[in-house]
This record gives sequence, C-alpha cells and structure tokens, in this order.
Amino acid sequence: MDQVDRILAQWRRERPDLDVTPMGTFGRLKRLFDHLSRELSRVYQAHDLTAASFDVLATLRRSGAPYALTPSALISWTMVASGTMTNRLDRLEAGGLIERRPNPEDGRGSVVALTEKGFALIDSVVAEHVANQHRLMEAVPAPLRQQLDDGLRVWLATFEGEEG
Repeated sequence: MDQVDRILAQWRRERPDLDVTPMGTFGRLKRLFDHLSRELSRVYQAHDLTAASFDVLATLRRSGAPYALTPSALISWTMVASGTMTNRLDRLEAGGLIERRPNPEDGRGSVVALTEKGFALIDSVVAEHVANQHRLMEAVPAPLRQQLDDGLRVWLATFEGEEG
C-alpha cells in the first residue's frame, strides 16, 4: 500500500457511497509530478536555470537552425501567457542566453534567438536532462513504459486533440 491507498481507504470508510477510484489516479499523478519535478529541477539548478528557462532554451534549440522563433511561436510551444513569456525572455536575455532580433520575414516583428552561449548551455544541459529522465524511468518496468506512454497519450488527446 502507498499513501494514496491509505487515503482512499479512509474515504471508502467515511463515504462508502462514493466511487473514489479516480481520486487514486489523480492523487498518484500529483504526488509523482511533485517528486519528478524536484528531481528534474536538480539538473536545471546546477546550471542556474529554472524549468521555465530550460523550456524556452530547449524550444529554441529543437526548432533547428537558425534556432530562432517569434515570441508568439514560443508562447504557443510553451503554453504560457504573453506577460509570463516576456519575463522569461528578459531574464534569459540579461544572462546572454538569447537575443531579440528583427524578424527577417516581417520587418515589424521580432524573433528570439539562441546566442552562442545559450546554444552551448542548452546542448550540455539537455544531454544531462535526458540522462536524468532515463534514470527516473528505470523504476518503471520496461514492458510497462510503452503502455504508460500510450495511455497518457490517449488521455491527453481528450484535452488537446490530435494536434495539441
């Protein structure tokens, strides 16, 4: 039994009229998210990054050369509000990791691009991040990993659709 099982047992005792089965799934997802977030943050913090700054740098890096996106594309990929993105970009720019440039395709707009320093940093950190993710997944038996991913994909699609 884990802590969630004990919580469910209490609810079943106190409210036997409720089917609290979904509460177990949500409780485990929440507790797991908290544990995994702490473990993932260790890599970011070792490089003076946050999960948010890592997300922006990784989004730019995986976009391919010239490693630049419009602010609206960054907002779409990272799913944050405009003001939140502006604050993230300001901090990354102050650290010399990104720069804002005129958009070569639209003179009225701008693009956010990785600097050489930002490119080198994210290339190093993403390798550590992936190794850390592999370490964290070792606790899940190999045959279950694909089933877990498939099930989560189906569930996520109910919120985001096929193109989410």
